[in-house]
Amino acid sequence: MRRLLIMLSAAALTAGLAAPASAEGARTPATYGQATLTGFASLPAETFVPNSEPSGSAIGAGPFNGIAAPFAAQPVQGFSGIVNRHDGTYDVLSDNGYGGKANSADFLLRVHHVKPDTRTGKVTVLGGFNLSDPYHRVPFALTRADRILTGADFDVESIVKAYDGTYWLGDEFGPFLLHFDKKGRLLDAPVSLAGVKAPENPYLNGETPTLGGSKGFEGMVRGVDGRHLYPLLEGTVTGDTPGDLRLNEFDLRKREYTGTHWTYRLESPANAIGDAIAVDQHRFLIIERDGGQGATAKFKRIYLADNRDRNGDGLMDKTLVADLMDIANPKKLGGFDETFTFPFQTIEDVVLLDDRTLAVLNDNNFPFSSGRTAGKADNDEFITIRLSDRLHADWRAFV
Repeated sequence: MRRLLIMLSAAALTAGLAAPASAEGARTPATYGQATLTGFASLPAETFVPNSEPSGSAIGAGPFNGIAAPFAAQPVQGFSGIVNRHDGTYDVLSDNGYGGKANSADFLLRVHHVKPDTRTGKVTVLGGFNLSDPYHRVPFALTRADRILTGADFDVESIVKAYDGTYWLGDEFGPFLLHFDKKGRLLDAPVSLAGVKAPENPYLNGETPTLGGSKGFEGMVRGVDGRHLYPLLEGTVTGDTPGDLRLNEFDLRKREYTGTHWTYRLESPANAIGDAIAVDQHRFLIIERDGGQGATAKFKRIYLADNRDRNGDGLMDKTLVADLMDIANPKKLGGFDETFTFPFQTIEDVVLLDDRTLAVLNDNNFPFSSGRTAGKADNDEFITIRLSDRLHADWRAFV
């Protein structure tokens, strides 16, 4: 019943959006104009989970951007995936902690429940839950005897909520798909992708990796049909053209990959993707970025990618919908100039709010990134932007 109510509410809220049939033939503008900033809120970098365990013992003493380590508690950081709860709040996913297996064993993987308020400019942390494996679904050794999952076990970078209320997460170390209940308990064994193994994969057994380190499932899409997931690799699989990334299809009913994948080509092989979400059955919004921050940040964009390959080149067709380094800010929201930039090294969250409005968040890589102000650890920022044209999205993309 709850699922039905959510779907009916979404349909009512998005009345006037394209229905699935008309979305297929909707006009996609050849180019979108400049996006406009419509909301800004921020969570201070030094925000920690109340009454939590110490963390950061393996990153060195620092200071890092003015912050000494280790920390007395778990930082609320690294937003690398987002789920809209449709009540003004969001679930946001922490990543693996501090950048690698070796330094993240005391970072507990967690989904945070947050409420951004663009009127006050503040993000409030309402709670959250740790990820765990109490049913012993993971067949390889974990860091902790209590089976609470850490950044040395998985590098979780993407999250979707299925129509049944469970969560699917994409991991970079395997890469694996991970299935959790609403309390963060792992329900199934990690699902591998045939022929693709990162250097951190526990099943490598001396084999040569076919993927770069931590280049697994950076983005993951819940299909509008509710039956499929589309995990997107951040790195190029060995043998593929450099800069080509595979968007794979996974069948939720059969719990297996279908064998179908499409190719998203980066504008430069040096770029990376940050997140991916569905617009309709064939079109996806994908964040593509360079590795720069602050003054060195040049390329931070959101593309509309279409798997129908209209020009027959074997690649997903791409339309630029927002340049995150050139956002109009006529109201000078957040105290910024009339041109707003999002100059962070990693931008890993995008969500549809309506047919022309997106929410975008950065991953602050606490305490290492300093894209907003040199020498100062980045906050986690939540912005909303209005596109210059409609997406003509399938209403199921908003559920």
